[in-house]
Amino acid sequence: MIYTCTLNPSIDYLARVEDFKEGQINRTSDTFIYPGGKGINVSRVLKHLGIESTALGFTGGFTGAFIKDFLTQDHIQHDFIEVSEVTRINVKLKSHKETEINGQGPVISMENQQNLLQKINNMSKGDFLLLAGSIPPSISDDFYADIAKKCKDKGIHVVIDAAGEPLRKALKHQPFLIKPNHHELGELFQTNVHTKEDAIFYGKKLLEAGVQNVIVSMAGDGAIFLNKDSVLVSNVPDGTVKNSVGAGDSVVAGFLSQITQERDYATAFLYGVAAGSATAFSEDLCTLEQVESLRKQIIIEEIL
Repeated sequence: MIYTCTLNPSIDYLARVEDFKEGQINRTSDTFIYPGGKGINVSRVLKHLGIESTALGFTGGFTGAFIKDFLTQDHIQHDFIEVSEVTRINVKLKSHKETEINGQGPVISMENQQNLLQKINNMSKGDFLLLAGSIPPSISDDFYADIAKKCKDKGIHVVIDAAGEPLRKALKHQPFLIKPNHHELGELFQTNVHTKEDAIFYGKKLLEAGVQNVIVSMAGDGAIFLNKDSVLVSNVPDGTVKNSVGAGDSVVAGFLSQITQERDYATAFLYGVAAGSATAFSEDLCTLEQVESLRKQIIIEEIL
């Protein structure tokens, strides 16, 4: 079973304004409302690709109810812990520039945190657990590391899609996969990553730190996959970028959709790149048809 964990989910309100003017009344040309959060995005894409998962995390109030109702209608399993404050709302304004206003999120009590850890205790050897997104201010930066250690001890494959200290502290517990973009990879080593050569150099340092598999997304320059046996590089298929929200999450979902079916790493990486690109070329998250179409354009090369 695949579990996705979103500690600080949201309702994402996407508003398109053709010519936004600050300080004036603006009217939208399109609006969309979706459940937000990296782990939830991964569960949604997995469902589109025909793979079941269970979404975990914390929800509260009428906004939390919207998220659960949305996932239920899409036949996505979820097992959220109810908190006393409302789930946040994030505003994504699309005009001549993209602007985001992200809410802070509810306070997560120690009791709430222990309830989540108990759910992880009930998972089985061989399960996959994705830890995705930022950690709320009310939770320690050590939380992902604590979960990663627990997963390592239980034989659960932990995947981490996060940045900064929460990710850095978890590396020593040998996560199955991490997926930094090139900016996040540079931040981990207090440097800048500009080229594929840079990404390979610092990606190998993550392997030395104990990470089993690494995917580095390089935006328009493709992506790189590394583990102890190989380094794979992909191109980017042709298309017009319409939406940056959820593209990285879709890479993770595409990869997991194949690796959990015991496909090889090259195939899993190919599907990850195809899913990430399909989402970037769409208004919402990718569909199976889009992924299957784009994967024919993707070339995976092995770097010796």
